[in-house]
Amino acid sequence: MTRRARALLWVLPLLFVSVSFCVYLAALAGADRLLSVRDPVAKADIIVVLGGDGPPRAARAAALWNEGVAPRVLVSGDGDCNYIRRAMIERGVDGDAIEVECLSRNTRENAAFSGPILKRHNVREAVLVTSWFHSRRALATFAASSSDIRWMSVPAEPPMSSLALAFDTLGIQIFKEYIKLPWYDLSSFVLALMDQTTAAREGS
Repeated sequence: MTRRARALLWVLPLLFVSVSFCVYLAALAGADRLLSVRDPVAKADIIVVLGGDGPPRAARAAALWNEGVAPRVLVSGDGDCNYIRRAMIERGVDGDAIEVECLSRNTRENAAFSGPILKRHNVREAVLVTSWFHSRRALATFAASSSDIRWMSVPAEPPMSSLALAFDTLGIQIFKEYIKLPWYDLSSFVLALMDQTTAAREGS
């Protein structure tokens, strides 16, 4: 093996790692603008809190309830739904005002399983609380699933700077959102197309 070939064996992997890390940093730097949605806080019928990153979401939802934004809370998500409920009660939320849905395992199921509960309470306006980097996908999913409800996104905010996130496990979750967002958009389009095709067949 020549000296040049040996040098390439070292340089190419280092170049790949360097470029990948730069892409990763750029993705984190643009995440707030590309992945998040923040709406003005307004009165609503209910606050819907999604499980998955319990502490900051519970804190954000509890603060909204204590401010009188909505009289009721729905916590949706397998895993930490009961933790979020307890954390909110510890922050002053009336336990009787909190309802839990602990079966959903992903964002699409959060929206689907929450739908009947929201319908039962005749909800017309709802505040959606999730992590800031998950808010755009979550809002689109809930808006598509419960289109008769006016949704407002009021997410839990970033706990640290973009540079600090790069060296935290949360940074990986944010980077994955860039893959999940277009995948959810594509799968939602396919599902809608299938529903239209089924409806057309049944109507013919």
